[in-house]
Amino acid sequence: QHLSKQQQSNPEKKPHKMLSLGSGGGKTAKPSFVSYVSPEEIKKENVNDELKPHLLPGELVICEANTVVKYSREDSLQRGFYGKLVCTNFKISFLSAEQLLDEVEQSYRNKLMGENDISLHCVDQIFGVYDDKKKPLLPGAVKNKIPEKLLLYCKDFRVFHFGLRYTKEEDAKRLIRVIVHHCLNPTSLKCLFAFSYVGTAGGLKVGPLGIEGEPPTIMFETKSDWRDELDRTGGLLTYRIISSNENYKISTRLPQFFAASVADDDIKKYKGKGIPLWCWSHPSGCALLKMAAFPETVDDNTSQMDKGWIDRQFQVLGETHPLNHTIKTEILSATLPTLQEIQASYSRFKQLFLPDNAAEFWESDVKWLSVLENANWLEIIRQCLKKALDIVECLEHSTSVVLVEENCSDLCCLIASLVQVIIDPHFRTISGFQSLIQKEWVMGCHCFLDRCNLLRNNDKEAPVFLLFLECVWQLLQQYPPAFEFTETYMTILSDSMYIPIFSTFLFNSPWQRDNNQMLDEDRRMRSRSLKLPSVWEWSVQFENSVQALFYNPLYIGKPKPDRFRRTQRIKDPELNCLEIVQENVMGIPEPQRQMSLPSSPSYHSRPSPKKGFFREETDHLIKTFLGKKISRWTPTAEDHSVNNRLFYENWCSKPIDHHGLLLPLHDGPALKIWGQRYLRWIPEVQIPGGGLTTTLNKACEIIDEIKTLQTKVSQCLLKRQPSSPNTDVFTPFHQSSRLSSTFPFGTLRRQSIKPRIPVSTNLSMSFGSMENLPDDEEDLGLL
Repeated sequence: QHLSKQQQSNPEKKPHKMLSLGSGGGKTAKPSFVSYVSPEEIKKENVNDELKPHLLPGELVICEANTVVKYSREDSLQRGFYGKLVCTNFKISFLSAEQLLDEVEQSYRNKLMGENDISLHCVDQIFGVYDDKKKPLLPGAVKNKIPEKLLLYCKDFRVFHFGLRYTKEEDAKRLIRVIVHHCLNPTSLKCLFAFSYVGTAGGLKVGPLGIEGEPPTIMFETKSDWRDELDRTGGLLTYRIISSNENYKISTRLPQFFAASVADDDIKKYKGKGIPLWCWSHPSGCALLKMAAFPETVDDNTSQMDKGWIDRQFQVLGETHPLNHTIKTEILSATLPTLQEIQASYSRFKQLFLPDNAAEFWESDVKWLSVLENANWLEIIRQCLKKALDIVECLEHSTSVVLVEENCSDLCCLIASLVQVIIDPHFRTISGFQSLIQKEWVMGCHCFLDRCNLLRNNDKEAPVFLLFLECVWQLLQQYPPAFEFTETYMTILSDSMYIPIFSTFLFNSPWQRDNNQMLDEDRRMRSRSLKLPSVWEWSVQFENSVQALFYNPLYIGKPKPDRFRRTQRIKDPELNCLEIVQENVMGIPEPQRQMSLPSSPSYHSRPSPKKGFFREETDHLIKTFLGKKISRWTPTAEDHSVNNRLFYENWCSKPIDHHGLLLPLHDGPALKIWGQRYLRWIPEVQIPGGGLTTTLNKACEIIDEIKTLQTKVSQCLLKRQPSSPNTDVFTPFHQSSRLSSTFPFGTLRRQSIKPRIPVSTNLSMSFGSMENLPDDEEDLGLL
């Protein structure tokens, strides 16, 4: 009725048909609204024309367009902001005079990327909306007709809606072509922004800066780094640091330094193939190793020679152990999904978290579980956790394990890293976790350049590293006190993969990194090389206040070293296992959680301990999956499945030691969705004042109070003068009333009822006359 009166009072004004807001180019949301406000009546913000983007060193503006509308997802795409859309050689940036965030929230921004900035390599798909129909925009296929809306789907699961209706036609056409070209067209390595960034900055390395007092990240670029790691894990003397590949004289698919137990001549002969490379040593003396398989050949003689060589290597490894332990090989491709299957599964999985609007989200919510099951992503995570569990059990039984893969740079990196996180508490700290990624992924020659498809010119893309982070996140949410870092740290780490500045994720191998950092074309700098920053240099992206969010306030730190005098390994004759025993300062042994599975007859005749998380309906699947082995030293599949179940039950029957072995729960109900990473940009699932963040914030407040009380008590007992507050205090994240489940990536916004851009008369229908709307949000009780 309100619209009819308005139309009668202005009979000469014709309705202007507009894009159905909220449709995102898919199914039209009903009812669709018609705007009776002409474009000429909309107040343009001329101040936006004067806005300039924040440019990094080496960053250049390529194209820009004014009078672009960025629609707000928080307002169901019914409101938006006028501004300027800019494309540089590094990012796409939307600039507006409107302030989206409060001043207190500004401190949580990334120094490199603002809230409305999108790295060119973070753009996954681009669509244009023509007459309410969404069509993909591909290189070389951009139409002359300007779309009404431009949709950008990002790899970090943001979805941007830009309206081009009021943009000049030439500016819009040029902007679309530039964005499509720089986001989707193939490029070369030297054209990545990282080289412009550090070249302009003088090629000086920033250095691994972070919060003061944080242990440094071991980069494993020197012999001393590898020697220190061997000493830390108690590796046998038979493993020595190999330096014959220095300057990559033997193979470009090996690091300059690594640990192995073979002679230099053998490494030169086989170019790194068939060489068991050391990863980690177990306290019992066995080790975790990985090996690149020999390429398949039709020559039987060559095949027999390769097989004989591998058998000799395994024999040498078995003889080096003081108890002459056995060796087990795991060909990962035989039991784990292929890279193509991983990529296909992730492509299906990520579509669940890219809804265009609220209507599409609620429509997909009805069949969400069935789509999730068909994606098979959680099943792949479960298989990786089970494979890691299988290998952990072998190591706990004093059996060395050799992981075998074609190039030893994908699934080997994943499983080897996951096993070490499960067993070694050092790798659950921030510095240890970062050192682990350096050792197993960067120095392990994982092809980040190809797997992340940064050059957009190959079909080798596969989220293997992301799959590893997913597995670690499952452990993190199952055993929060065991990890020094938070899921915020892991989410930011996954986002950093798409910022083409850090050397950690830019190359396929250390050789490619070192080779492309040389400045041969400049004689004056021939003796120098560019030093691309590592992602571990968090000060490049964040202030210390943001880095504080990386630290878990629930983390149970390791006991002080002076509490114990020495550690012993005691052989239990009845249980036939090794037990770690520590003697305290009084000389009284303190047994810790038993790390191995008892295998004596007396154990099997005892009553079964309390049931773990294995259920009857999963026993058959466990037997089927864990039964397939390929080594002559391995028991039968059925026997191994029984041992695996007893191993679990024995471990679950004891209290959890957060600085000991942590076995993952990998049955269906135990696996969860990484909510912060995948759901943080969807307003419909945001929990105001709820979620894990609220729990951590409350924990910080309690810790703050406890430390304050401890300071006061110590002052009273020691009769000291009041001193300055303890700096080692977890500061609460934020005002509790403004927290949400998506913090720090999104906070509870104050949503104004008044539209910033009158895109529809929908609000007139809901609230009556627009003149009666309140002028201050305080009048609405929102503050």
